[in-house]
Amino acid sequence: MRLEGQVRIPSGCAIAAVISREGRKMSGELITNAMKPMHDRSNGLGGGFAGYGIYPEYKDFYALHMFFDSRESRKECEAFLKERFEIVKSENIPTRKTPAITDEPIIWRYFVTPLKSVLESMQLDEKEFVARTVMKINTGMKNSFVFSSGKNMGTFKAVGFPEDVSEFYRLEEYEGYCWTAHGRYPTNTPGWWGGAHPFTLLDWSIVHNGEISSYDANRRFIEMFGYKCTLKTDTEVITYIMDYLIRVKGLTLDEAANVVAAPFWSTIDSMEDEEEKKKQIFLRTLFPSLLVTGPFSIVLGFSGGLMALNDRLKLRSMVVGEKDDKVFIASEEAAIRTMEPNAENVWAPAGGEAVIVHVKDGCY
Repeated sequence: MRLEGQVRIPSGCAIAAVISREGRKMSGELITNAMKPMHDRSNGLGGGFAGYGIYPEYKDFYALHMFFDSRESRKECEAFLKERFEIVKSENIPTRKTPAITDEPIIWRYFVTPLKSVLESMQLDEKEFVARTVMKINTGMKNSFVFSSGKNMGTFKAVGFPEDVSEFYRLEEYEGYCWTAHGRYPTNTPGWWGGAHPFTLLDWSIVHNGEISSYDANRRFIEMFGYKCTLKTDTEVITYIMDYLIRVKGLTLDEAANVVAAPFWSTIDSMEDEEEKKKQIFLRTLFPSLLVTGPFSIVLGFSGGLMALNDRLKLRSMVVGEKDDKVFIASEEAAIRTMEPNAENVWAPAGGEAVIVHVKDGCY
C-alpha cells in the first residue's frame, strides 16, 4: 500500500488571488488564510505570494527582491547594480524565524531607478533595461538571483507550505490592493527557493497549477528574444511569454490569452464573425510556438489588474467569485469562502476563457 507523499499527484498545486476594483488595501493575512483549506494540494516544496501596491512610499522605484548564497555574491551583485542604477534603499527583507522554513539564503531588497546616462548610452527604455538586467544577473552572476523586479509590488517565496512562507515573511504586515498565492506540488522539477511560484518579471507575476507539455518549444522560441529560462521549472516560461506578447509586441490581454490558450482550428472555422475569425487565424499563424499545451490554470498579476486563464480543455480546476468591489480566484471554492463567506456569482470559467479584472483608473 502506498502512503500519501509516495504517489504522484498530477493535479496538485494550489492557486489563489484577490483584487479590489476600488484599489482598497487588504492585509496579506487574507490571502494566507485562503491557502489553508488547500493545504493538501502542496507538499511543502514551494510556496509564495505576490502583493501589488505594497510599497507606496517607493512606488516610483523598481523593487528588486533577491536571493544570495553568500555575502561575497551580494557585494559583487551590488557593485554591478551601482553601475546601472541609483539605489535609494537597500535592506534585508524582514523575516521571522519559523521552524518549517530552513536553509534560507540571504534575502535582500533594493529600491532602484535606472541611471539616465546608462539608458541613453544603451538606447533602451527603462523596462527593457530592467528586464535585461534581471536576465544578466540570473544567468551570469553565480549565487545571485532576482526573484521580483516590479514597481510597487513584490514577490515573497520559499521552500515550504504557503502558510509557513507567509509567517516567515511577516506577510500580515503588508497591505496591497491585489494578492496572488501559490502552494507547490512539484512533479517533474526540483523544489528549491528560486523554483517556488510566483515567477515574475517587471510587474508581471504568474502562479500556475499544471504541467506544460509544450515547454521545450515555448522555451526555444522565447529564448530567441533574450529571455533565459534558468529556474528549473516549466512555469517560468509563461511569465516571459506574457511579457513578450503584451509589453514587447503590444498585444492586449485578450489577444495574449488567445495565443497561449488558442481556440482549436475547428472552433475558428465555425466562427460566424469574419473579423474575429481573421484575427484568430492571424494570432495562431503568427505565434504558433507560443501555444501552451498541457493542463494548466494560471493567474497573471500586473499593475492594476489580474487575468485568470485555464487551458482550452480545462484540465485543471479554477473558480471565480465576487463580492462588492472584490474578485476572488482559487483552485477551490473553499478558498474563496475563506476570504469571503458570502461570495456571490461563483462560477468556473470555461477552458480558454480569460477572466480579466482591472482596478479603476487612479485607484492604485
